[in-house]
Amino acid sequence: MIKRNILFIISLFTVCAAVYAQQSHNNGMPEQLTKLMFSENIITRFYVDSVNEAKIVEAGIKAMLKELDPHSTYSTPKEVKSINEAMQGNFEGIGIQFNIVDDTLYVIQTTLNGPSEKAGIMPGDRIVTVNDTAIAGVKMDRGEIMRRLRGPKGSTVKIEVARRGIDKLQEYNLTRDKINTFSVDAAYMVDKKNGYIHINSFGATTHQEFVTKLDSLMKEGMKNLILDLQGNGGGYLQAAVDIANEFLERGKLVVYTEGRVFPRYDYLAQGGGRFTKGNLAVIIDETSASASEILAGAIQDWDRGVVVGRRSFGKGLVQRAFNLPDGAMIRLTVSRYYTPVGRNIQKPYGDSIPYANDLMERYNHGELMSADSIHFPDSLMMTTKRLGRTVYGGGGIMPDYFVPLDTNKYTKYHRDIVRRGTLLQTSLRYIDENRAMLKEKYPTIDKFIEEFTVDEALLSRLRTAGESDSVKLADEAEYEKSIPMLSLQLKALLARDLWDMSEYMQVINSKDENFQKALELVQQRDMDAVLTKRKRK
Repeated sequence: MIKRNILFIISLFTVCAAVYAQQSHNNGMPEQLTKLMFSENIITRFYVDSVNEAKIVEAGIKAMLKELDPHSTYSTPKEVKSINEAMQGNFEGIGIQFNIVDDTLYVIQTTLNGPSEKAGIMPGDRIVTVNDTAIAGVKMDRGEIMRRLRGPKGSTVKIEVARRGIDKLQEYNLTRDKINTFSVDAAYMVDKKNGYIHINSFGATTHQEFVTKLDSLMKEGMKNLILDLQGNGGGYLQAAVDIANEFLERGKLVVYTEGRVFPRYDYLAQGGGRFTKGNLAVIIDETSASASEILAGAIQDWDRGVVVGRRSFGKGLVQRAFNLPDGAMIRLTVSRYYTPVGRNIQKPYGDSIPYANDLMERYNHGELMSADSIHFPDSLMMTTKRLGRTVYGGGGIMPDYFVPLDTNKYTKYHRDIVRRGTLLQTSLRYIDENRAMLKEKYPTIDKFIEEFTVDEALLSRLRTAGESDSVKLADEAEYEKSIPMLSLQLKALLARDLWDMSEYMQVINSKDENFQKALELVQQRDMDAVLTKRKRK
């Protein structure tokens, strides 16, 4: 019996191999593709256990992409939906920002004109049930809560809300709607002449959001602009091009792309930019990537403004999305992008290069603390378009004015108390208990910034919460060293929950070295002199 089975399998393999060879020769299908299909067929037919065919196919796709570059990726249908929501700038739901405290959903803010705001839900409310199912006190994860609250536009959801000062739960029947999300999350006037805008990503609506904020600041008298791209990992190339157009004159090259299959394509400023004359400073750091680098590179290459901060991430590869029949997606690198002077700022990658650990390597080598540790070969040197200043390609945008990372203000205790979520949870509990008092005492952000102080009682509360969360403190010296940053971040979180992200950034920027340097430079009368006398220490 065993002998007959072995002979049968040998015969079957012989036939399959013959079919494989014949198909490769006759049907015009590339030999390697036929080989791949044949291998998958062998596995599903003959493997000792049952095989999840979809799973091994996905694993095969991921393995192929891994051989190419770090930015060619595969996304499942569920991941694609999430990505599209983030990039398109909207989703369908009830319109709240929330956080989880003690297994309870606290409403931080309601979306302007969204279903929750229209129904009367308020910041500080706690949602305890969704469609008669308890979500409070049951350790339900954030993703599951979001799944229950979101749904198609026009569908309804019943929620019950606990509100401080009211014993009875409040019931609301909400009709879900399209909810806009914003990539331009902060904008304010620093003073009578200087404005500030922060962009957290580049999506489908980013340019229009930016224009709206820019117009508003200019109506308030803005003459100079600080554009903050710190932490911005990129997004749509076209969004970066459209924003660059607001700063550059018609016909100026913003960026060009070129690949093996796709010929060179130039993206040019179309003219009509709203801010082509005022002083401009762009802030970047080691996490500013892709579209952020396109925008910063265009500003730098044309000597349009001053770039401040630390060397950017170094992503100079362009991906195109290819949708698969089941809703999955491959994002495949098809081109490289080049700044106006021809810089490709993609950092090296390959088997021998620890790409994922690059930022840690920069830290360990001292680059984040000193520009002197950064050395570019002469072969990567180029000159800017208008002033002929030296710039370099080959691994990120190097700022005109380097601002070192101040590591002295960060401690292990601070990192742990933030990482564990203790800082955020403490701020949420405090705001829940004191919202009315704070609103009455500090009716404006200016009054809050000037007069509110994180006192010993609040710091003691944070410290106690840290102990409960098993955050270890080395000694009192470490605690004292941690207080300035913990106090600043607590104050900023309270400002965010009382108002919004613009107010959060106002508090943070009051102590941010990159912002302070950008503000100093953007106020200079002669920006060309600022650019030609740049210092990177």
